[in-house]
Amino acid sequence: MHRHQLLQVRGHSVAWVPPLLLLLAIIAIDVNTPGTFRIVTWIVLVPGIAAAICGVRGTAAYAVLAVVSYYGVDTAWPNQFQVGLSDFVLVGVGGVLATLACAVRVRGERRMLHMTHIAETTRRTVLRPLPPLWGGLDHAAVYLAADTEARVGGDFYDIQPGPHGTRVLLGDVQGKGLGAVEAAAALLGTFREAGYHERDLATVAERLETRMVRHRGHIDAIGRAGGDRFATAVLLDFPPDVPDAVDLVLFGHEPPLAVSPAGVRPLPPGDGLPLGLGDLVPTPPRVRRVPLAAAETLLLVTDGVTEARDETGCFYPLAEDLAGAVRDDPRTAEPFRLVAHVRDATLNHCRGRLADDTTVFAVRRHR
Repeated sequence: MHRHQLLQVRGHSVAWVPPLLLLLAIIAIDVNTPGTFRIVTWIVLVPGIAAAICGVRGTAAYAVLAVVSYYGVDTAWPNQFQVGLSDFVLVGVGGVLATLACAVRVRGERRMLHMTHIAETTRRTVLRPLPPLWGGLDHAAVYLAADTEARVGGDFYDIQPGPHGTRVLLGDVQGKGLGAVEAAAALLGTFREAGYHERDLATVAERLETRMVRHRGHIDAIGRAGGDRFATAVLLDFPPDVPDAVDLVLFGHEPPLAVSPAGVRPLPPGDGLPLGLGDLVPTPPRVRRVPLAAAETLLLVTDGVTEARDETGCFYPLAEDLAGAVRDDPRTAEPFRLVAHVRDATLNHCRGRLADDTTVFAVRRHR
């Protein structure tokens, strides 16, 4: 739990220290002040503080210790200056209530930890970890969910090596919530199968479009909201027999940026509509073959980056910022450094207030 992590020193919990210091302070003040100034009743605060930061056993121990300490201090002056039985009962009842409150808090923390574990498992299922040099590509990625508690949203990406080349997919499902996560999972599942088995990238693109339409039809059939969802996406193919080019299909998404020590250039814009809207045009999106130098890294981002605004409403100038960064340090074009730079620059530009899920993904052929 975050609270317990903050109250640790060298891996050991020190959550018991603040209630103990408060208890000792109350006893010391009450003993060393005139009898007309009695604060021993404040000892009821000790189990209350423990209930907020300690476990149930620790809180119960402080509740008992508070009652014992109260009795000892209050009877130090026989027949004078005694607070009385009513406040003794107050301390006892306060300790019981603090222990019950602590039990409720701990139960809630365990439930939240369980939900966080489920969210993390969902994230690893949708956005599976990618091994180093997966499919012969140097790669780096960062995903920042706008909903920090959910940990996963509608952005998705993956690399799928296969006998016909290494395919890369990045996309953004329209909307938020669990419906967007379901659509992203459906598209990734199709990509992982079609990207491996299909020889032509155009067939992979067609399979993705069909899957999005089928998913929308299923959502409509069960009567749930979200049947009008679509997804923008970038589909790449690194053909094994053409080491100096990449095949590209764009589904209504911003084209990737090719970043190298020599500068930054955008790849050609595509003519495809977002996935799920292909029936609005007579022809599917074209597959373009684009030259790609060995030193160039392809940077793919979602609109959490391109639509990040500062306090004046200005968008983050991604291409201009990267051009200056690689000019100052050519190593910025390396995938890991590139992703880290874009992540930090985006967060600095919007002051950490992300309006949408943000994905930064960089890939290049391993040299």
